[in-house]
Amino acid sequence: MRIHIRRTGGFAGIARQAEIDTADGALGAEATDWHALADRAMAAAHTAPPPGVPDGFRYTLTVDGRTAYCADPDLTDDQRELITRVLKEGA
Repeated sequence: MRIHIRRTGGFAGIARQAEIDTADGALGAEATDWHALADRAMAAAHTAPPPGVPDGFRYTLTVDGRTAYCADPDLTDDQRELITRVLKEGA
């Protein structure tokens, strides 16, 4: 499973992106947890970019070619965790 996160907006307007590929074997047994987290985050996301708030972050989540959107402050716990983990651990 390829999980790509793109973050835009914020006060400085600097875009950031990262990607995790669970198929490369580096995550081992943890890959199953990534899949479940990604599925839950995508299920609660929007099919079009939501309005968000001024100076808030907006996110584009792409999982295996499916794209969905979410924005601060209306992230679910699963979305927040997925975004944080991918931006921290991804390349």
